[in-house]
Amino acid sequence: MITLIYWFRHDLRLSDNAAFLSACSRADRLIPVFCHDPDVSIKTIWGFERMGAHRQQFLAANLDDLHTHLQSYGSALLELTGEPRQVLLDLAREYDAAAVFCEAIAAPEEEAALHALRHQGVQVIASWQSSLLDPDDLPFAEQELPDVFTQFRTVIEAAGIKPPRPLGAPESVPPLPEQMDFLAEHRRSRSVTVCAGHIEDDRSSFPYSKAEFSGGAGAANAHLQQYLARKLPHTYKLTRNGLTGTDYSTKFSPWLASGALSARSIHAALKTFEREYGANDGSYWIWFELLWRDYFRFLHLKYGQRLYAARGLSDLPVPPHDDEAFILWCKGETGEELVDAGMRELAMTGYLSNRLRQVVASYLIHDLACDWRAGAAWFESQLIDYDVYSNQGNWLYISGRGTDPRNGRRFNLQKQTRDHDADGSYRRRWLSL
Repeated sequence: MITLIYWFRHDLRLSDNAAFLSACSRADRLIPVFCHDPDVSIKTIWGFERMGAHRQQFLAANLDDLHTHLQSYGSALLELTGEPRQVLLDLAREYDAAAVFCEAIAAPEEEAALHALRHQGVQVIASWQSSLLDPDDLPFAEQELPDVFTQFRTVIEAAGIKPPRPLGAPESVPPLPEQMDFLAEHRRSRSVTVCAGHIEDDRSSFPYSKAEFSGGAGAANAHLQQYLARKLPHTYKLTRNGLTGTDYSTKFSPWLASGALSARSIHAALKTFEREYGANDGSYWIWFELLWRDYFRFLHLKYGQRLYAARGLSDLPVPPHDDEAFILWCKGETGEELVDAGMRELAMTGYLSNRLRQVVASYLIHDLACDWRAGAAWFESQLIDYDVYSNQGNWLYISGRGTDPRNGRRFNLQKQTRDHDADGSYRRRWLSL
C-alpha cells in the first residue's frame, strides 16, 4: 500500500496538471496538501506584509474551489501552516508516505524549500509544468537562451515549436488515508480566518468578489469560454492598453498566477477559436504575451539567483532608495495624478492594468530614484495575479537591470497621460474620494 503526498504550490487545478496525474497514477493513498506561509503577516525589510489582504482573499477562493473539486473525487485538500520542510516531513512520517510530488518552481526561495525538504530525508519528485512550451522542446540549451525576447520569439516561431496539448483531469484520485476524517473541518476554519474583515472596492477591473471573477478553476474556465464566445481576442491588441473595465484585457493573469488555469489550456482554446472564427493581430498578441510569460520563466532557468541581486544582470551600481518617497508612492500621494490614481487602484483592489504597472514602476525607479526591489516587493504584496517569474522579470526590465536591449524603460508621464487618460476619467475614478 503506497501512500504519497501531493504538495500543491502554484498549480491549484486538477486538469492539465502532469505532476498531480503522476502522483495519482502511483499512489494507493494520496494526501493533497497546501502549505500556508507562517510568515505571511511578518513585515518585509521594506516595512509591509508580504501577502496583503487581496492576495489572501483570492488565494482562499482558489483553495476552496480546489477542495470542492477534490471532494467530487472523494478526496479533500489539507491546509497546514508552517515551513514545508517541517510540516511535510511530519506528515510523511505520520502516514508513512513514500514521497512528496509537486511542481518545480525555478525561483530561489521555492527551490530552497525543496532542498530543505530533501535534506530532511524526504524523497521529492518535482515536475516542471508551468510554462506554455516544454523546455525540452526549445532549440537551445538553458544557458544559450537569447538575452533579448525578440530573438527568443523569432527563433521559436521560425522553428515552428508548438506547445504540448493540455492534459485532462484524472479519472480518479486515490483516497485519503482512513485516519484523516478530520480534514474537511480543519480546512474550513482557515477560510474564515483569512477572509475576515476584507472589503473589495467595487470599481475594480477584476472584481474577484463576484462569482464570475472568483478564484478557482471553475471560474477560470468559465471566463475563458465567455471571453472567446464574445470574440474578444479579435480586438485584444486594440484594447490591451486600456485602464478601466473587465474587457480591455484578457484578465487571465490571476488564474494563471495561482495555477487554476494553465497556459496550455488557454492556447488550445485560442487555436480552436482561430480555426472557427479566424486569426488576426489580436489573437496573435495573446500568443505573443504567453511567450513573454514563458521567457521570464526560462530566464530563471538560465540565471536563477542573479535575477534577485540588486544589480540584476547589469553592471549598474546598487540602486539608491528614498524611504519617504517610496511610502508616498505606495499610498498614491506623490502628487503625480496618473501615478497616484494607479497606486490607489492597486491598493484598493489588488489589480492594475499592465500599462499602468509599467508607468508606476518607471516613475518609482527613474523619477523617485528608489530601489526597484522595493517596488517588486510591493507588487508581490498587493497583486492578486502576483507571479514570481513575471514580477521579477518585468521590474528588472523597466529598471535596465534585466534583458531590455534599451537598458531600461523610462516612461514620459505626460505622454502616457495624454495617450491613455486624455479625458481624465481614470484619474477622477480613483482620486475623487
